[in-house]
Amino acid sequence: MIGLWDTTGNEVVKALAAERRSAGGVASGMALSLIVVVDEKRVREAEAAATIAASAHPCRLLVVVRTDVERERNRLDAEIVVGGRLGPCEAVVMRMYGRLALHAESVVMPLLVPDVPVVTWWHGEPPEEIATDFLGVVADRRITDSAQAADPIAALRQRARDYAPGDTDLAWTRITPWRTLVAGAFDTAQAKVTEATVVAPRTDPTAALMRGWLTARLGIDPVWEPTDEFPRMREVQLRCANGDELTLTRDESVARFRRTGQEDRTLPLVRRPLGDELAEELRRLDADQVYAEALGAAAGLTGLDQRPAGRVHVWKDPATAQRAEAGVTAHAGATANE
Repeated sequence: MIGLWDTTGNEVVKALAAERRSAGGVASGMALSLIVVVDEKRVREAEAAATIAASAHPCRLLVVVRTDVERERNRLDAEIVVGGRLGPCEAVVMRMYGRLALHAESVVMPLLVPDVPVVTWWHGEPPEEIATDFLGVVADRRITDSAQAADPIAALRQRARDYAPGDTDLAWTRITPWRTLVAGAFDTAQAKVTEATVVAPRTDPTAALMRGWLTARLGIDPVWEPTDEFPRMREVQLRCANGDELTLTRDESVARFRRTGQEDRTLPLVRRPLGDELAEELRRLDADQVYAEALGAAAGLTGLDQRPAGRVHVWKDPATAQRAEAGVTAHAGATANE
């Protein structure tokens, strides 16, 4: 491991090259560049997840931690790890202070592995518009997590409005086991599904995407039955034209499957660690059309997969925006006191 304090992007590139030469074979065969945008308090959590994902997809991991963008003096601290505690990947953890944090691409771009796909993952609240973050614009695949937002359902709708082919969300990844079990229930079924109910908390984005997936696949309008008894999606009920009912109910790490005229069955439904969810999304680097259809159905939008994949960077200065908002608030307060 190499630590560089108050350094420059050029020095980081040189140090990474030196560490790669020392590591030898450990640093070969990179399948992609994974950019992680994360807050300081969640760096270790992101590193742990990326280590699991890198065991299946050797990558160059570039962790970007933006801090104190209004700081007068720019500063870059970097930690370089090849192999070691982060598994079979090359990792550069970069902490950027001051205005440098708004131009992270100036440091990140020279560190990308040539001729391999680029994936950007925001481990935290997703950006309002991905085009305002150059680290998302340069990526072939963009991973957000609407569950991290203050209002997950509103964030999911925003993901639909802002969607471009190549986007995905970890809320979608989390219902892969559910979708697998629901699809498997129809291996021997012939009757058409006419109604469906999803039992979940009102703020669960996985339930919204499950409803969207059922709508896109079956052409129905599932009912969302709210519950406060469980922290996440609890049950999916399907009713067929011939009167049969199929119900899949989560119970800890298993699901109970009930079907009219058959004995109940217990099926695995394990909640996976974050690293496994990330690894699943790294398996495919093309656009996920099924996700686009489910997201569109959940948000009431169509044609998401027909949008252009590329984005044009839109410059946004959060520091200026915060000052402007504070000014508007102060002016409103002064007016109210007159």
